[in-house]
Amino acid sequence: MVKLALFFKADLENVTDVGPGDDAYEWHFKAQNEISGSRGSANFVMRCKFCRRESSAQFDPKPTTFYTSDDSGKYAQMAVIECRGLEFTGFEPRVRMIGFKAVSSESRTVFENIDLSEGYWADYDENGGVPVSISEIEVEFRRS
Repeated sequence: MVKLALFFKADLENVTDVGPGDDAYEWHFKAQNEISGSRGSANFVMRCKFCRRESSAQFDPKPTTFYTSDDSGKYAQMAVIECRGLEFTGFEPRVRMIGFKAVSSESRTVFENIDLSEGYWADYDENGGVPVSISEIEVEFRRS
């Protein structure tokens, strides 16, 4: 079993509280499989059709942490995942049904269903009268 922490890094302009839109957000990971023989409940279960080995991932029960303006430009932990028989090697913050959300630091306007799969996002906060953006997105996994 390996516990991996997902660390997120971005440059924020007039934005704070960046993270998944809600608990129904569909996380998109790239995974590397390893040998596994354990059983149990998980958020993700995969079985190899050739060798029938089972791999799973379970999110830490602590809620996902939002990336804030204080974190801008540096890595901050966003989530912790317990992996059995696999290891995540990448994360794509994209939209399926629900995307990321961000809050304007000027007017507290909430921007929802943000697609960060291109590595940036930009909009205009009409209530605050400022441009808002998320750019230079990077992610990495660290053993927790």
